[in-house]
This record gives sequence, structure tokens and C-alpha cells, in this order.
Amino acid sequence: MHLADDARAMTDDLVQLRRALHAIPELGLDLPRTQEAVLAALDGLPLEIGTGTGLTSVTAVLRGARPGPTVLLRGDMDALPVTERTGLPFAAEADRMHACGHDLHTTMLTGAARLLSAHRDRLAGNVLFMFQPGEEGFDGAGHMIAEGLLDATGERPVAAYALHVMSHTWESGVFTARGGPAMAASNVLEVTVNGAGGHGSAPHRAKDPIPAACEMVTALQTWISRSFDVFDPVILTVGTFHAGTQSNIIPDSATFRATVRSFSDEARARLREGTVALCEGIAAGHGLTADATFFEQYPVTVNDPAETAFAAGAVREVHGEERYAPMANPILGSEDFSRVIDAVPGAMIFLGATPAGADPEAAPANHSPLAAFDEAVLPDGAALYAELAVRRLAAAA
Repeated sequence: MHLADDARAMTDDLVQLRRALHAIPELGLDLPRTQEAVLAALDGLPLEIGTGTGLTSVTAVLRGARPGPTVLLRGDMDALPVTERTGLPFAAEADRMHACGHDLHTTMLTGAARLLSAHRDRLAGNVLFMFQPGEEGFDGAGHMIAEGLLDATGERPVAAYALHVMSHTWESGVFTARGGPAMAASNVLEVTVNGAGGHGSAPHRAKDPIPAACEMVTALQTWISRSFDVFDPVILTVGTFHAGTQSNIIPDSATFRATVRSFSDEARARLREGTVALCEGIAAGHGLTADATFFEQYPVTVNDPAETAFAAGAVREVHGEERYAPMANPILGSEDFSRVIDAVPGAMIFLGATPAGADPEAAPANHSPLAAFDEAVLPDGAALYAELAVRRLAAAA
């Protein structure tokens, strides 16, 4: 099979689909326009199509000419509540954006479905295509698994793979992965400090929640830096802080939310107890109360070492030795693909997509309103998805 050549031949179609998806970003679990675009792109292929009931997911099963096991390929479809500032002619007009490259993932997975469908007669087994909403904090993978994703072909997959593009750090076209922990567990700390409102000119007659909340934000950073081993990384970032309506009004409450990342069960347990206790203690010291809640989101993304090595070998053989760079350290981002590879051996593989001419170390990062991605990686990603399925099915035969 000349999958890489076939993928390059469909580059124009892939770019067109990616730009169409980029212009209609949708958030969360309900992506009706995105789902419609994916279904249209898959129309006419020899696939068994299913859609979610509690979310706008798409599952597509390609059954090979001969019986065999199942390999799962995943692409996420949702965007972020970020207002785009790239200046691209196909930029999103709404206050949302494909700032994490999920439009590229969806396009590459659609391309892989086309490639594999054209070679269906040479496949011994099934390919399960997982088009997933709600990766950005909505646990779309968990919802799809609950709706029966992993049994869509009648048997559990023997392997699962996902690609994730990066607008920075790695040069365009370079694939990277690591066996073992590859991405962190994610958690959310939500805190509401309860005070008593009043006039800004008389703070002694009120109970001001804002200084206490600000103290919590800084104290949390100090506590983490002095309480956790640097070789068991932990990061806490406050992403929202809301309080008040006017400069001369002391509000009744102040609220902030933070993302908390970790790699070990021990660290996660200490974070769950320690962050809440610290916030409640600071509030009490100010004569206030705090409602602090620690939510666990996604577990650590742990790549199966054998599947990671298998994927690395496929990259080197298909795209060249220079196109694969082993990932030295895990990253503190998180992924609900962790749910899939907790149940099925698999690997999350990263693909550099830094725009041509940009410095990977200085280019705007994923989730930035300026994040941009090199579309030249689209056929390479589609080809790798397809090659992973073909090679893994052959290896299991």
C-alpha cells in the first residue's frame, strides 16, 4: 500500500476540510455543525456509522475483507472559548477557536478513513474511527466509552492510537512520543470566598473577600513549591478570578478556579486535601469562610511502551528516521484519551506543526489566541493513522 503517496494526493481536500472546520468551532459535547461536516466527509465510504445519544460523537467501523482484531484511531473535534487573533482568512468569527488543533486531528482521521477504505480488501480485521467531542474539560472520551465505544465492532480493540498537533516546541513534521507517563492528570480547584459586602470607603464595616482570595492564589503557589518533590511534578494555575461590580463596592464573595496537574496518585491525594485545607484556613484567618472543592478530571495519560515503540517504528519507516524524536519528558497537559488507553494498550503521539518560518521555541502555544498550525502536516498525519492501523492489524494476524 502506498498510503503516504495517496495521502499527499488528497492534500487539497484535507486543507479544504480543515479550513471549513476551523471556521465553525464548537464547544463541549454538542457539536452539531462539526458532526454534520464529518458525516458529509465520510459519506460514500464503506463504513458502519454510529452517532452518540448524549453527545454529538461519530463512530465509524471499517471491516476488512478478512476477519481479525480491531484497532482504534481517535480524533477529537471540539474547540476552546478563545477569541482568535491569527488574522487567517478562514479564522473563526465567534468568541471561540480551534486553538488546540482539533480541527487538524479531525481532518487527518477523516483522511485515514478514506485511505483505509480504498484498501479495505487488504485488511485483516477492523478499524474503529473515534470522532470525539468534549475533550477540552468535558470528558467526551468517558462519555463515548459509557455509550459502548470500545465494543462497537463486537470486540475490544487490541490497540488504540491518537495524534496531537503542537503549534510550538517541535518543528513541523516531527513526530514524538514516550512510553509510560506522557501527560499529566488534570484536576480543578474551585473556591468561593464568602464575605459581607459594603462601601469601598469603609472596609472595616464589611468583610472583604477579595484580599483573602488573592492571598489564597499566591499561598497555593508557595505551598506547592515547598511541599512537593520536584521530581514528582505538580502545577497549579489559576485561570479565572471573579469578584465585584464597581470599584467602590466591596462584594459579598470572590470566586476563582484553578487547573491542577500531577503525575502520581500520592501527589493527587495530597493536592485534594491540602488545597482545600489551605483555602479554608486563610479564609478563617480573615474571619471569612470558603467553599473549596477539588474535582478530579482526567487520569495520567500512560502510553504503553510496546505500542509507543511500534508507533515510533512506523514513523521512521514511513516518513524517515529524521522525522521521529523521542520525547525526553512528559508534559503537564492532560488528555481524556487517557480513558481509552487505560482500557486498551495504546499511545498518544505528538506531531510538530509549527508554522513555516516560525521559531518552535517562540511560536504561540496551543490554547493561545495566536496559535497557528502548519497545514503541510495534514497528509503526514493521515498517512500515519492509516499505517498504524494496517501494520498493527498485520502484526496481530
